[in-house]
Amino acid sequence: MEASQSHFHVRSNSLPSRPHPLILQCNEHLDRLRSSNETSSSSSSLSHKLGGLQDLHECVEKLFHLSLSQEALHHECQENRVDELLNGSLRLLDVCTAAKDSLLHTKECMRELQSVMRRRKGGEVELKAEVKKFLISRKVVKKAISKALANLKGTRKNCNISSANKDNQLVSLLESVEVITLSTFQSLLQLISGTTQSKSNSWSLVSKLMQTKKVGCSQLADESEFAQLDEELQSCMFAQTSKFENTNNLQTQLEKVESLSQDLEEGLEFLFRRLIKTRVALLNILNH
Repeated sequence: MEASQSHFHVRSNSLPSRPHPLILQCNEHLDRLRSSNETSSSSSSLSHKLGGLQDLHECVEKLFHLSLSQEALHHECQENRVDELLNGSLRLLDVCTAAKDSLLHTKECMRELQSVMRRRKGGEVELKAEVKKFLISRKVVKKAISKALANLKGTRKNCNISSANKDNQLVSLLESVEVITLSTFQSLLQLISGTTQSKSNSWSLVSKLMQTKKVGCSQLADESEFAQLDEELQSCMFAQTSKFENTNNLQTQLEKVESLSQDLEEGLEFLFRRLIKTRVALLNILNH
């Protein structure tokens, strides 16, 4: 009985002094994701990270069902700390939506181009026109991604884990979840745009927040299927020959990007639903 009472003892109106198993499980997911951020940012690595994020946010969702968690957040409401968590949840939804929209826009253009390539009725003229349309679309996507990344520049102050919250295990955990999720989304946006780290300073922002080694992403453009697709589109657009000698290469790259996009889209949709649930849970706690 004494051990049980000790387990549920609440100190400073926070979670128990002995971490709940779900807290420990979430921290394990966080540690694995932090470790993966120090390695490659290739598409396969990012797909793996999205899977890790799914596990993390599924664990977080379970935390919100605990009465102890609700009590801890309710206490934080009185000190306006949940407001920042709400702002953070909105940031995550915005970035996730930007990634989803970028993938959807690219997939629609890919399907149109693949349809033209299958029909082959319009010959080189129609194909070239569709390739040009796709290149313009990619510029639109890259501009939107650039804007989304720029919007993250002001998150350093907001995402920085406050020392005032260190006595609250749940608040500190949720802040860490926001940081690692933003860093993964940011890396994913760069992958989709086909840019390198040197073209965006925003990655270094989240790296500092994570207090991890700066990820060397100089190989990102070489590894990104989206970057390789851009190169194939450019090659076909400006081909000097009467026929497209690189059509097969373009078709192969389109298939790779289509498969990758499907995997990423499924992972983002899962996370988007979990992020919505987290925000709703925070709003409910704030309003009661």
